[in-house]
Amino acid sequence: MRAARPLPPTGSDARRLRPPERLALAPRMLPERRRPRMRRAAAGTRRGRAAPPWQPPPCPALQREQQRAADIVRLLTLYRPLLDAYIIDFFTEGLWAQLPLPWQAALATAAPPQLAGLLGGPGGPGAAWPLSLLAFAAATRALAFPRGRPGGSPCPPCQSTRLHPLLRRHVKPKKQHEIRRLGKLLQRLTQATGCDRVVDVGAGQGHLSRFLAFGLGLSVTAVEGDGRLAGMAERFDRELLRELGKTGVPANEGPPWCHQTAPCHRPPSLLTPRGPRHVAGRLDPSAPWGEFLLPPDPPGPGPATRNPLGGPGGSEGGQRVLVTGLHACGDLSPALLRHFTRSPAVAAVASVACCYMKLSTPPEHPSSSPGYPLSAWVAKLPGHELSYRAREAACHALEEYAGRLRGESGCLRAHCYRAVLETLIRAANPSKKRPGVQTVKKAHTLSFPQYARLGLPRVGLDPTTISLDSEAVEAMLEQQHKVVAFFSLTLLLAPLVETLILLDRLLYLREQGFQCALVPLFDPRFSPRNLVLVAARTPLGCRVLSGLDEDSSEDEDTGVAEPSGEKQSPPAPSARREPQ
Repeated sequence: MRAARPLPPTGSDARRLRPPERLALAPRMLPERRRPRMRRAAAGTRRGRAAPPWQPPPCPALQREQQRAADIVRLLTLYRPLLDAYIIDFFTEGLWAQLPLPWQAALATAAPPQLAGLLGGPGGPGAAWPLSLLAFAAATRALAFPRGRPGGSPCPPCQSTRLHPLLRRHVKPKKQHEIRRLGKLLQRLTQATGCDRVVDVGAGQGHLSRFLAFGLGLSVTAVEGDGRLAGMAERFDRELLRELGKTGVPANEGPPWCHQTAPCHRPPSLLTPRGPRHVAGRLDPSAPWGEFLLPPDPPGPGPATRNPLGGPGGSEGGQRVLVTGLHACGDLSPALLRHFTRSPAVAAVASVACCYMKLSTPPEHPSSSPGYPLSAWVAKLPGHELSYRAREAACHALEEYAGRLRGESGCLRAHCYRAVLETLIRAANPSKKRPGVQTVKKAHTLSFPQYARLGLPRVGLDPTTISLDSEAVEAMLEQQHKVVAFFSLTLLLAPLVETLILLDRLLYLREQGFQCALVPLFDPRFSPRNLVLVAARTPLGCRVLSGLDEDSSEDEDTGVAEPSGEKQSPPAPSARREPQ
């Protein structure tokens, strides 16, 4: 059934945000017209004119992705004022008045659980939303990449039984969830490409590299730009090796547990006593692959290690490598993709991005390759530009905020507190616009005067000179429900911005002729940046990327009791899962 097209606003409403007009709610695939093209070519030949050279029809997947990118840019252009709005400017810039009047009337009376339903999750009793608002929400959901079907209980992940206890040391449950899932994907890539050398760029404290090396038996080089983190990763490796030495593990133990073909539902009993190789160095996006490392910043305690990927073949010894980056920040993820396209020695890449606001854009760095856009297709779309605010919005966790709305959490008042504080700051000093106020811990548990007394000194203002309980302040605090509703609308656009950024990278790889796909690898409730971009120089096959989320509802989401010891023996069969 075709949705009714809302009437365009008139009069003063024309200056407000406009509802979508003729926007495709789903990607379209252009039909192929080979036969008419052949007739025209034949007719041209009969008339004595040279027939144009035959070109193969475009890839349907490429057409769909290009159309999706064009539709997203059009929708974001229609709602640019909403996309670029800072919630802390809610009162100072009158953001509520910029919404269409029917939206204001519906949102002003909506309960938080109803707003959660508008965001796409289960909510409270249905609200009477205007058709234009429903069309807007439907368009954002239809054009955004699917983020996976969360399974299991709604509780945060606990200690993962699928990781050896020694590999859980110093690793939070969220990170355990991520390194195990990404490790499973990388293991499949090694089997598909016949390459068991992995380079982990932006390795941090080495949690992923440690799992790949000790847990999966892969040859791993961990590259980290912060020398202090690289040193910490080496210290964690030494701790693990000492524990392995206490159990008397021989130097060449058999194949690691994860190489078994039978499904394993218990903690592994063996680890491979070969750790990753750590290199302190930063990635240089403009350098050739063999020279891609810069000195670490800040430097580490030891001397800088030579580039392990140097050499004529693009890697040490001329072997091929897999490159990965788990939540590679800002321009680091685009740099990995550029190096992949330039270096034949890189067999495949698996990139999970984050911190989109740190991406470089053409106006900021005209002399260097920007982090966005990468593809020629997105770069030529009018209105493809993304502001800092838009890229920052793409980092928000929609699922987490929807959970707060469903539970009517007290944390919802934090945005209203900050918006009122911004009003007081500008009234006291108009030159201070959106100053950085460090996060006030547990702000939702404080009264506004208490919150303001902590926040104002951080921007150089004396709380004793400002009235914190005036009638104007009370009137703004009473509009908390409007602040929450407005922020919920901005969150509807957040997945679209992330989709456009990742779609731009996907199109960039397709334009270079590579096999690539976007996979929702992590549970979005626990890891909001859950989409991994996978690319390879050879066809991967459907088995590499299928079934990666089959165990999403199992023990890593529900948790198990930690064994009393951390030796390499599995827990007793009677070990039970912890109650949630």
